[in-house]
Amino acid sequence: MPVDALLFDKDGTLFDFAETWNRWTGRMLDLLSEGDTDRLQAMAAAIDFDLETGKILPSSLVIASTNRQVAEALAPHVPQMDLDQLELYMAESAGEADLAEAVPLAAFLDDLLARGKVLGVMTNDAELSAKSQLSRSGVLDRFAFVAGFDSGHGAKPDADPLLAFCAATGIAPGRTAMVGDSLHDLEAGLAAGMQRIGVLTGLAGAADLEAHADVVLPDIGHIPGWLDR
Repeated sequence: MPVDALLFDKDGTLFDFAETWNRWTGRMLDLLSEGDTDRLQAMAAAIDFDLETGKILPSSLVIASTNRQVAEALAPHVPQMDLDQLELYMAESAGEADLAEAVPLAAFLDDLLARGKVLGVMTNDAELSAKSQLSRSGVLDRFAFVAGFDSGHGAKPDADPLLAFCAATGIAPGRTAMVGDSLHDLEAGLAAGMQRIGVLTGLAGAADLEAHADVVLPDIGHIPGWLDR
């Protein structure tokens, strides 16, 4: 079936996950620990972050969970903030993270728009962070819809936030492709009745995604070629 719209995950899809978030996570944990090594180690263990390598592990809830869920995991080790303060701190800090675009986004998105595609973003990050990052990358205006877990539509792997995109744009789920790097993205796409494109710029490998996707591509830059198939 033709694809009239593409709904993108953000982290690991529009932005390379490891290149963007490993350094930011290490810095955030260091700041939150306030120099307390025990707290630092406890926080790293809570979110499966390897302090020795400075890398987020493939098992980490950071990959696909909401900002709130990550804050809940860290909160017992951050006595200087309550949960709401911690969640807001993380959202504001993430909005200023050094971003590694998976491909040059402006040119890529402009190509899709020139093809008449309608574009959106649905992330389990906070809407504040998502819009800040897309704005800093100079591409926020390319998207007809940007939602986070806190936008009122729910979070992946539920279908509701994906269907909210369809409702907002008037494009049927079957003519929409969900693009993501995690099982949460692809499971949400299946539940919504969308076509599913997996990409390998997150921490999951092709073997993890193939059974859940219509196609698995190295990165989003290969989507135009897939559309031309």
